[in-house]
Amino acid sequence: MDRRDFLKLSGTAIAAGTSVMRSAPVDAQSGPSRFAAPAIATVRIGYVGIGGQGSGHVRNLLKIPGCRITAVCDVRPERTDWAAKAITEAGHPAPAAYTRGPRDFERLCESEDLDLVYNATPWEWHVPIMLAAMKNGKHTATEVPAAMTLEDCWAIVDAAEKYRKHCVLMENCNYDRMEMMVYNMVRLGVFGEILHAEGGYLHDLRAIKFADEGEGLWRRAWATKLNGNLYPTHGLGPIANCLDINRGDRFDHLVSMSGPSRGLQDWAAAHYPEDHPKRRERYVLGDMNTSIIKTAKGKTIVVEHCTNLPRPYSRIHMVQGTKGLFQGYPNRFYVEGRGKADQWQDAAAGLEEFEHPLWKEIAAQAQGAGHGGMDYIEDYRLIKCLREGAPTDMNVYDAASLSAVVHLSVQSVAQKAAAVDFPDFSRGRWKTTPPLDIVHM
Repeated sequence: MDRRDFLKLSGTAIAAGTSVMRSAPVDAQSGPSRFAAPAIATVRIGYVGIGGQGSGHVRNLLKIPGCRITAVCDVRPERTDWAAKAITEAGHPAPAAYTRGPRDFERLCESEDLDLVYNATPWEWHVPIMLAAMKNGKHTATEVPAAMTLEDCWAIVDAAEKYRKHCVLMENCNYDRMEMMVYNMVRLGVFGEILHAEGGYLHDLRAIKFADEGEGLWRRAWATKLNGNLYPTHGLGPIANCLDINRGDRFDHLVSMSGPSRGLQDWAAAHYPEDHPKRRERYVLGDMNTSIIKTAKGKTIVVEHCTNLPRPYSRIHMVQGTKGLFQGYPNRFYVEGRGKADQWQDAAAGLEEFEHPLWKEIAAQAQGAGHGGMDYIEDYRLIKCLREGAPTDMNVYDAASLSAVVHLSVQSVAQKAAAVDFPDFSRGRWKTTPPLDIVHM
């Protein structure tokens, strides 16, 4: 299936209002509600998709003890050549290279003796790669979002349960310094009971989407098919942790609205002659999407998406509790009885007292890595959990729940902001799964 066919199928399935609900597991995991697999002394990795983000993960993994990249896969041989050079220069054996087209990851999964298949590919390939990995006995991890339809969200849940493998959404924003400090403050009870949170992905990507390389080769195409929140997890992941989603609470239902579509059309008109093929593209993605989620326990969440208009970068990141709140961009907080009444405190004032211990312990190692170091920390935590046989910080239920916002927002927008229900991907496990720990190195 080529990219155009995949996008056509995905767009049609969501626009038609597909609602994939399941109650009985294919092969339910028994025992503890937090899945852990046997410990792995040295994690052997196959890496698929070695573009901008993938190459950053390769560099991180070469610095993390206890793992080896033994196979690489990309449709461009020059990228596997780059990875092989980086791997051998780090003192490791040259990896096996898979470059025979977009489905050569299947041969990698079938042929290589691996523990983990990790991918940073265009969105339409995330699920096929993860399913091939788990079917062939490998744990798997993916860049965000994990899936674009409810059917695919269920597919990864079913496979993870059937084959008893980790399926991890690599949401790097969960590990940013401010987000981790806020999570630590929430765990310490500084803000009281958390009642409301807001997050988003507000990032001017027009130049990237129209580039003749990298994400420009595929990301813009989604705007011709779907109208909703196509990239929810950066803003939603950290606040979901603060609200104990899938660990005492869960997303229950969502309403979503999109505004007009103008940004990509205006960019194309300003940068290309009238007869250019990019001027003939027609976009349906609203420039600004706002979705509101209510949880099973009645908490509320606002998630925003805007990547087609001129604006400074923001993930919003607001957490409101009964005793105070944190608000990002700029980073500041207010706690009743602390500091001056009704006046914000700069977030830097809280770092000495509330800095997350993981950042204190690992900041020096993460220095220079992608996105301010959070990419290194998420890779470090994944490898550490696999080596220790511990539950991963994010699991397949998180991957499905966070990614399901794509499908559900498109569905709600198409139905004039009608409320749509979230499936319970955990099949009730959210009621007994304990909250995430304050993790350390």
